[in-house]
Amino acid sequence: MPKGHLNEGESILKAAKREIEEESGIKDLRLIKELGSYERPGINNPLEIKTIHMYLFKTDEINLKPTDPANPEARWVNINSVRQLLTAEKDKEFFESIRALLAV
Repeated sequence: MPKGHLNEGESILKAAKREIEEESGIKDLRLIKELGSYERPGINNPLEIKTIHMYLFKTDEINLKPTDPANPEARWVNINSVRQLLTAEKDKEFFESIRALLAV
């Protein structure tokens, strides 16, 4: 699940699309719905509180080609495997709360 920071003057939705493109190579995105947001401590800095905004997109693109050298690997994951790949407990809780919405 791509994540990142806002660039100056960038909307949250535009940042989400940019992060997805950088971390997966996917450019053709259709917004299905906003899934909400939540706060959690930063993974590398637990004193920093991050607000995570999540969106559900659809694409016909299959091939993943990340362009971000800091995130060189991308892969499709079966929905039943997502929870065990998440490291932050708040990410796991949020995923479980929206899981039913992801069956599109």
